[in-house]
Amino acid sequence: MNKEILINIEPQEKRVAILNQGRLEEFYLERPQDKTIVGNIYKGKIEAVLPSLGAAFVDIGLPKKGFLYLSEIETAFDSPDVPRHISPAEIKKGQEVLVQVVKESFGTKGPRLSCQIGIAGRYLVLMPQDKQLGVSRRIEDEQERRRLRQVFQELRLPGDVGFIVRTAASGKSKQELYRDAKFLLKLWKRIENIMRGKKAPSLIYEEYDLTLRAIRDSFTEDVSKLLVDSKPEYYRIKNFMRTFLGYLANKVEFYRGDNLFEDKDIERQINRIFESKVYLKSKAYIIIEPTEGLVVIDVNSGGFKKKLAQEETAFRVNCEAAEEAAHQLKLRDLGGIIVIDFIDMEREAHRREVLNILKKALSQDKAKYDILGISKFGLVEMTRERIHKTVHMLSYQPCPYCQGKGKVKSPLTMSVYALKELKRFLKAKPAREATLTCNPAVCEEISKDKMNLTHLQNRFRARINLIPNPALHIEDINLA
Repeated sequence: MNKEILINIEPQEKRVAILNQGRLEEFYLERPQDKTIVGNIYKGKIEAVLPSLGAAFVDIGLPKKGFLYLSEIETAFDSPDVPRHISPAEIKKGQEVLVQVVKESFGTKGPRLSCQIGIAGRYLVLMPQDKQLGVSRRIEDEQERRRLRQVFQELRLPGDVGFIVRTAASGKSKQELYRDAKFLLKLWKRIENIMRGKKAPSLIYEEYDLTLRAIRDSFTEDVSKLLVDSKPEYYRIKNFMRTFLGYLANKVEFYRGDNLFEDKDIERQINRIFESKVYLKSKAYIIIEPTEGLVVIDVNSGGFKKKLAQEETAFRVNCEAAEEAAHQLKLRDLGGIIVIDFIDMEREAHRREVLNILKKALSQDKAKYDILGISKFGLVEMTRERIHKTVHMLSYQPCPYCQGKGKVKSPLTMSVYALKELKRFLKAKPAREATLTCNPAVCEEISKDKMNLTHLQNRFRARINLIPNPALHIEDINLA
């Protein structure tokens, strides 16, 4: 049992690292200004109805309006206290609806909303507007699935709500499940009371913060210990554990060292999350390039040294890359459309095996995913659920120099551009003297062929001063 949860608390941020055999498996970051709203429940007001999209924009009191499909709206409020069932055709601007955030806002898009409310507990998710009982697809043992369904029939819970049994419920007793269900039902009653007393737009229920979410979702029996480096957070966790997970409370420890993540060699592993190139044990590597809606992962043999036939080399590298690609998707929390470009393989059996390895590695992922298959060119197309902003989004901003392109123009390109601009400047404004100020690298490139400047001086009968300025960006020039 070498699985650990490490929690680092700083005034500006909270960080959670989940380790397996000392290897970073999951990493989460939360800052006060970027606190997630996924899971929050709001009483919102319909701001605009778009029949052509079958959707509505909803004001939930945030800068960006939420996006809601009309087909999901079953209940609306004609007054703050009286909810009623409603059909999509009846929905109009100004109506109030109860919604839950299911996806963060990305770029210019507002948060994705749903009227299918789900409140997560330790083992169950309460679905107050659904009367069905569902069991997590990750519980694959049919006998255990039948046992859980039987337990729920014996619990005699209210029939006007539904539940989803989470993966963590596998093997849990009837008493543990009943305690979780009773807590969720009490919480829903409280939410209903708050909801009736508030007008839209307003926050009705706020999801747990990063620390408590990590404990609820990831602190299972196979975790050997949880280390936290903040005394106040340690006591808060202890109180939470006593209420919900008393049998695991003795695994919580306060870390007395100076730097938890440095001492556990986590900072080095975290820094690698931001690198586009990830090396494999065989010296091959994968390159990960995310865009706003698409992630491309390219597999390269790199420094793979074993002298094997081309097909066998491709197969060995692809098998290793499939596992690492799944690990990186989870670690970096990448989502949207994902394309993995494996090295070409001739044998169909090899392609199937690589795909199976990828699927097996992804089966440990909490996020929903869907894989189309693998083509004869070695391309795998898949989607992965994207809910929160990635660590990369929270940690980086677009480069002010290249504006996110990842490249700047070369000194040679800028020298050609600068001379063109100089010529245009002298044509538009004849003068006896002109000053061209550039980055030193661009000035050096212009100076390599002084005939260009001499030609312009003779043509326009003007003296040209070339001034290097280290403070200027390589793509900037000044003319005077």
